[in-house]
Amino acid sequence: MGIGGAPEGVLAAAALRCLNGGMLARLVPTKPGQEERMRKMGITDLKRIYTEQDLAPGPDILFVATGVTDGSFMHGVRFFGGGYRTSSVSMSLRERQIRFADTVRLEDGSDVVVEF
Repeated sequence: MGIGGAPEGVLAAAALRCLNGGMLARLVPTKPGQEERMRKMGITDLKRIYTEQDLAPGPDILFVATGVTDGSFMHGVRFFGGGYRTSSVSMSLRERQIRFADTVRLEDGSDVVVEF
């Protein structure tokens, strides 16, 4: 349960579709003018409850993320003397596949030592 913007809701819905998860969401205007903007976009039912299927429809969902800060799902960017290391995940609904990637980027120089 949480609160966030509509783009974050679509990203969460895409990831959940790839994980066979589910969610319920509602658009809640919090600033002046948002209700009018929603109506101009064709949203007429301001009480509608959206599912992950509504927010991320279709069979070709691909979700990709790279950790920026450490979290329970993946590491954030880790810097070392000769470069940096990142952790990423990619999920495909069509392929029914989840991939984790651990990437090390080395700076120029022949004396760079990589520590794992």
